[in-house]
Amino acid sequence: MTDAADDPTLPPPLPAAPAPAIAAPWQPLPRRGALLYAAGTGLGLAIPATVLLGVLARVLTAQPWYLGALCGGLAGLLLGGAIGLRRHRRIGWKLDDDGFATRRGGLWRSETLVPVSRVQHLDLERGPLERQLGLATLVVHTAGTRMAAVRLPLLALEDAEALRAHLARQVETDDAL
Repeated sequence: MTDAADDPTLPPPLPAAPAPAIAAPWQPLPRRGALLYAAGTGLGLAIPATVLLGVLARVLTAQPWYLGALCGGLAGLLLGGAIGLRRHRRIGWKLDDDGFATRRGGLWRSETLVPVSRVQHLDLERGPLERQLGLATLVVHTAGTRMAAVRLPLLALEDAEALRAHLARQVETDDAL
């Protein structure tokens, strides 16, 4: 009995394929930032709803305008808050060999990858509410004109500082080469 490797009629075996690199999983934003995101979206929807229903109540009904405005404001705040919570859950980030990536959206998903070679400088922004909750916004400034900065809001401060330090080290390493 002959070994398959010794049989001259068979083609030579293919070389083993390199193991695929394990992609880093998408990281969600911390839950403590969801309330800020929901409040911003809720206020953004509540203000126009208040004005619209206040005007409609004044013009179309015999009810006082402020009752329509109050109902519109509450409805806008609740609906906008629910939308904001859902949108917050659909924001993620990852850092892998390809670079820094962000992902947003549900139906219309947007993914942005910033290769380390394109990073110019990095900023951390923290408003008073973000400082209170231990959050930060990481801003990655890139080379080029289109989307010259990628922002990742409401990131845990520890993660933002670690990402900034890691990306800065990679940029310095690439610049030294």
